[in-house]
Amino acid sequence: MSDRSGPSGMNPVWTLVVSGLTVFMAALDNLVVITALPAIQKDLGTSLQDLEWTVNGYTLTFSVFLMAGAAAGDRFGRRRVFLAGLVVFTGASAVAALSGSADALIAARAVQGLGAAVVMPLTLTLLTVAVPERRRGLALGVWGALSGLAVALGPLIGGAVVEKISWEWIFWVNVPIGVLVLVLGLWKLAESTRPDTSLDPVGTVLVSLGVFGVVYALVSTTEHGWSSGRVIGFLAGGLVVLALFVGWELRTAEPM
Repeated sequence: MSDRSGPSGMNPVWTLVVSGLTVFMAALDNLVVITALPAIQKDLGTSLQDLEWTVNGYTLTFSVFLMAGAAAGDRFGRRRVFLAGLVVFTGASAVAALSGSADALIAARAVQGLGAAVVMPLTLTLLTVAVPERRRGLALGVWGALSGLAVALGPLIGGAVVEKISWEWIFWVNVPIGVLVLVLGLWKLAESTRPDTSLDPVGTVLVSLGVFGVVYALVSTTEHGWSSGRVIGFLAGGLVVLALFVGWELRTAEPM
């Protein structure tokens, strides 16, 4: 892949490096946390329900804000919003590592999910804008390979870190990587926007509420069961709101 600037003036190679490191870090983080759950429960003395919410809190905020993060990048600047999300994710990782209670860890994980929801879709958008069309398939393939590698290595790395050091380091490791990516992003990424677009506040609220209902229902099944009124109610309500979102998007002049 050439070092020359792509169609937006961005450097394709450096954009791929920044995007690749980011997606590897975010994907790896979610997998290593799962392997560290027994150590976290033992150290913090948490209940099984609290332990589940260290994962569920991340999943909920990530799912709910995913589309909103991508839309905000298009409107306010992909580089600007990406770097802001990276700061949120990295800062929340440090807070998670310092957490002394289950509640503090769950809150930090939820903020981590928000940061990941912003940066993950924008890594793809930044790549698409920076890389010439003839090289785009290669760049997206590398992006996908790094994501898959993180999934494959997550349990191995998480187990090694917890066994040899401590569970806090599954979060501390994000901090130097996040700072490195932030510096590279400030140095090498160019700004890009879609100035002809505007935010769709109604669509954003509808899709966020709909996704929240569906995902909350799914993560609640382990505690309440598939047949509980809570699960069925949130699932049905989420699907109805998502149907309203689709209807709105078909009519609005500026769909998400």
